[in-house]
Amino acid sequence: MPFLVLDLEMTGPEPDWNEIIQIGAVLYDDAWVEKGRYLTNVYPENEEAFSSYSEKIHNISLAELEDAPMIYDVLPEMEEWIIEHLGIRKTQQTSDNTPYLKNVIICGQSVINDINFLKEAYRLEKLKWPYSRTLVDLHTLSYFIFRVLKKNNQRVPDRLSLTAIAAHFGLEREDDFHNALEDAVLTAECLKRIYAIGDKMQIA
Repeated sequence: MPFLVLDLEMTGPEPDWNEIIQIGAVLYDDAWVEKGRYLTNVYPENEEAFSSYSEKIHNISLAELEDAPMIYDVLPEMEEWIIEHLGIRKTQQTSDNTPYLKNVIICGQSVINDINFLKEAYRLEKLKWPYSRTLVDLHTLSYFIFRVLKKNNQRVPDRLSLTAIAAHFGLEREDDFHNALEDAVLTAECLKRIYAIGDKMQIA
């Protein structure tokens, strides 16, 4: 099953009020071989929900989004991008990509938050959710893996932020601001290392 490692930037924390303004994703096959990268800004329909607090995190102003596409264009575009980069040959032209995407697993750091925003966008645009119901969360996997490592007297980070997890594996962001694609790539690199640790574990 392919992995879509996703990171979103939003206008704030509430899916029923705030909106997605940037989507970054890295696509992998089931062997964690990278198939492509995706990044787009999104213009929010609800401009009133654009918060100065969120802008301090992602450093994206409303003015910078002026020429960005709307979410109703971005969602199908991203679906087609995934299908193309997985090398899937569609048998017919249809707006329903579920048969081609139902096995794509969305991954991320505290990924349920990103999924909630994405699902709300699909709901508002009256589009069918096409992806797998399975998810892979770096935060949850790290909690488990680091607990095991600590029991085996190995050093683990005190926190489970993306920055702390990445630092444990010798990785870091290029700057202090959150960029959706950079964070998606960083999350993917951490997940690959977590999976590698899991592959080496043996049950006594």
